[in-house]
Amino acid sequence: MNNYHLNYLDELESEAIYVLREVCAQFQNPVLLFSGGKDSILVSHLAKKAFYPSKIPFAFMHVDTGHNFPETIKFRDDLIKELGVRLIVGSVQESIDGGRVKEEKGKNATRNALQITTLLDAIEENNVDCAIGGGRRDEEKARAKERFFSHRDEFGQWDPKNQRPELWNLFNGKCFEGEHFRVFPISNWTEMDVWNYIKREQISIPSLYLAHDREVVWRNDSWIPKSEFLRLEENEIIETKKIRFRTLGDITITGGIESDADSLEKIVQEVSAMRQTERGNRSDDKRSETAMEDRKKQGYF
Repeated sequence: MNNYHLNYLDELESEAIYVLREVCAQFQNPVLLFSGGKDSILVSHLAKKAFYPSKIPFAFMHVDTGHNFPETIKFRDDLIKELGVRLIVGSVQESIDGGRVKEEKGKNATRNALQITTLLDAIEENNVDCAIGGGRRDEEKARAKERFFSHRDEFGQWDPKNQRPELWNLFNGKCFEGEHFRVFPISNWTEMDVWNYIKREQISIPSLYLAHDREVVWRNDSWIPKSEFLRLEENEIIETKKIRFRTLGDITITGGIESDADSLEKIVQEVSAMRQTERGNRSDDKRSETAMEDRKKQGYF
């Protein structure tokens, strides 16, 4: 009798594919929330595997803040073309211009929280009943509270104390009109798992994740990249450092780390020795102890 054995990456892949297929079985109009970061790229790869040889059976949705890394937008457009899927773009700038939200001012101003309104508007306008995301429980304590199928009420709000049980991986996606779900297929993955899988599958990623020379300024205990949106304060200077990014968000809030990891093999080695979480260099998460949970309760990713 042959012993059938899956290694841990195969088990995580199988679980994620099962969740993605459950989404298509239970929902009428799901979308995949795509940011251009490694986690949403990974979920895209898993979706491609889940429904092969057919095309991915749902659209991708990107909430464009207007403050993205140029490399991220180019990667997004190239991948959308390669996969042949429909892309829905929600524009934060249009939300600002239409008076739906008000732009922050000041040194540490960010459009991150403004994405909430834009996302909820895009979900309503496109009759989305399920938004698939790349959130993982190891990223942040608020995300550790998420179920695979995370219910949102008619206002798009999340109540961590009012979620469905998921015994034996049985998922309940039933909801009333106006409500929707967020689904997180890679909930049980860690940052290390993600990089090991990307390395194994040789998945293309934006060059931002690899170390290269970049002009940066030291702010909020991390290296913030130079951009047209950066306003230097007194005594701040632009320096050239060999930088890579562990997580991607707006160019205005995403801090890089000094690194020599210019290949997937070196990234895996570097991450294995890290003691700080990958979101430790995101200035929007440093605003308060409950910054992420507060945003999620309002409708954030």
